Amino acid sequence: MKSLVLAEKPSVAKEIARVLGCGQKQKSYMEGPKYVVTWALGHLVTLAEPEEYDPKYKTWNLEDLPLLPSKMNLKVMKETSHQFKAVAQLCKRQDISELIIATDAGREGELVARWIMELVHWRKPFKRLWISSQTDKAIKDGFSSLKPGKDYNNLYASAVCRAEADWLIGLNVTRALTTKYNAQLAAGRVQTPTLSMLMEREHEIQSFQSQPYWNVTADFGTFSALWREEETHDGRVWNRADADAAAARIQNGSAKVDKLRTVEKSEPHPQAYDLTELQRDANKKLGFSAKQTSNVLQKLYEQHKLVTYPRTDSRYLSSDMVPTLKGRLESIAVGPYTQLARKLLRGQLSVTKRIVDDSKVTDHHAIIPTEQFVQLAALSNEERKLYDLIVRRFIALFYGPYRYDETSVVLAAGKDRFYAKGKIEKEKGWKEIYQSGTSASAQDEDEDDDNDAAQGKTDHQPAQLLPPLAVGQALPVKQSKVRELRTMPSARYTEATLLTRMEKHGLGTPATRADIIEKLLGTDTITRTQNKLMPTGKGKQLIELVVNELRSPDLTAKWEQELERIAKGKGDPAAFMRSVREQASKWVYEVIAETKEYKPHNLTHSRCPECEKPLLEINGKRGKSLVCSDRECGYRRASEPMLSNKRCPQCHKKMEIHDGKAGKYAQCRPCNVIEMLGDKQSGRVNRKQNQKLIEQYSDNAILSNSLADKLKAAMEKQSDK
Repeated sequence: MKSLVLAEKPSVAKEIARVLGCGQKQKSYMEGPKYVVTWALGHLVTLAEPEEYDPKYKTWNLEDLPLLPSKMNLKVMKETSHQFKAVAQLCKRQDISELIIATDAGREGELVARWIMELVHWRKPFKRLWISSQTDKAIKDGFSSLKPGKDYNNLYASAVCRAEADWLIGLNVTRALTTKYNAQLAAGRVQTPTLSMLMEREHEIQSFQSQPYWNVTADFGTFSALWREEETHDGRVWNRADADAAAARIQNGSAKVDKLRTVEKSEPHPQAYDLTELQRDANKKLGFSAKQTSNVLQKLYEQHKLVTYPRTDSRYLSSDMVPTLKGRLESIAVGPYTQLARKLLRGQLSVTKRIVDDSKVTDHHAIIPTEQFVQLAALSNEERKLYDLIVRRFIALFYGPYRYDETSVVLAAGKDRFYAKGKIEKEKGWKEIYQSGTSASAQDEDEDDDNDAAQGKTDHQPAQLLPPLAVGQALPVKQSKVRELRTMPSARYTEATLLTRMEKHGLGTPATRADIIEKLLGTDTITRTQNKLMPTGKGKQLIELVVNELRSPDLTAKWEQELERIAKGKGDPAAFMRSVREQASKWVYEVIAETKEYKPHNLTHSRCPECEKPLLEINGKRGKSLVCSDRECGYRRASEPMLSNKRCPQCHKKMEIHDGKAGKYAQCRPCNVIEMLGDKQSGRVNRKQNQKLIEQYSDNAILSNSLADKLKAAMEKQSDK
């Protein structure tokens, strides 16, 4: 008898099959003496659409809401149905005695496998492969210590609750908003509170009134000091006359050292990365979006096998990993890391509670390098940069603290007091790792620090090099200066600072936050400009129309906590879903009762040729389109002709794509050359498209099961009618 192994993607299945000795390659699986290895393509099964409960739901009507099926049904996803059929056939084989779930070791990975098992009516035994890296050793060790499948029943229950809650909340509120206001308005239990935070920040910025203030500094030749009214004062003077008076009092005078204090300070190494922290650093240091970081990290994990499981929320390692730490350092001791790693390998590693703590490791430990030997030249530029962050952070874990002496001096000139700080470095410690780039301490700035800087606060003076000083020593004032500054509003969110806020308020999980930001961008409710995120005109109105409870992160955070409790066997899935259904129903009726109006922000002066109503300009994957503002009409055309990859045989420029009575055709306007294009609109997935899907998911893209994606597709289908 053989075991059937179900991986999440073809690329992972291929590696598992190789390690397990499955050399017989078939179209949809690989087989060996003991194992048959197959794969999903992301999700193969998803929640049924409303019209599959009742055909009347194909049309969106306010009176049909709320949609609250007593039992949520599953369906096979059409675009990957060929692979589902293949998996189902394997499950029926008489020589298959058990199933081994080898999908991603997390909540969504569990859902991928269990939903397939449910639709194929799997009744035989099943086990779970739970590993944190894709190296050959990790796969072999994992298969030698498989877990009982039932150990993850609570994780599956949590995943089902998450999926059903997103369906019930997102679908009902989105349909209510869309039909009531005749506009494509998408809402969700996580994306709406996230949009609300961006809107609140935008409101702060728009309502902010800048004010002037002044700093007074005294130049003592080798250093300068800031005038403060008292020790706790931040140095800002709100009246120009007062600032000028303070500067005049000490001009060409002198000051005595009134107080002098030196304190030894120590900064411990930063902790290992979890996914959110890595996304923050990659955004700040590399300019990567959160989604870009996730994608590149997935390649480092799956394809190159150089890092451990990415979608983790822990920044600690488990005690059983301690014997592997030197081996990991030996593997990364190449290129720019050679000397840094070798220095540690010569002695005993310092492993503290800041690095290893079993009580703070959840499903997966922090992201660190594997024991796989690295060939830096084999990595792309993006992969190399992200790997560099992970490796340096890992090496830094075993270096000592950064130590320095900080000297604070208070100088008295009559009744006036001036303050300065000096810093003398004693031990570089872990900061030696970052000498070639930005120090990690700069990476750990939080949102409040960003805002203080934006507002020009000066209560945290930068340290400078101070000369030897003694209490009572007199110092001549070389020059006094008055500098005018202005208060600034809070800074707009970057992805780094937004991720911090989402984490703080419990919005989403490390695995989903990047997708939430991308959904907001994709639905044109927010926009990204020079790494800054801000709401669009559509987003501003959407927040005004959405019910108050859905704007607040409090309820969503409470639900996320309950999902975690369910995953740990402490929560009640039935009670959770009852509360979700109650909220969905309540919010639908609140939307129906709302009296506000929606005014599209993207109206053009063009009129629909079919119904004469104004056209909207929307951004899509294929460029800008003009769409009728009346969803019932559904008129749509490209605002600019779409270009094909077909070249004109005369001028060799790309030809425009047009629709004609005989079908699609390509046209070169300057040369007036026209060529008919073949009909590629068949609903079937042909062999070429199938191969494209496999290649796509081999490159670690995952089919999205998100409600927002399905709703977006449904709304586009609706507007095409």
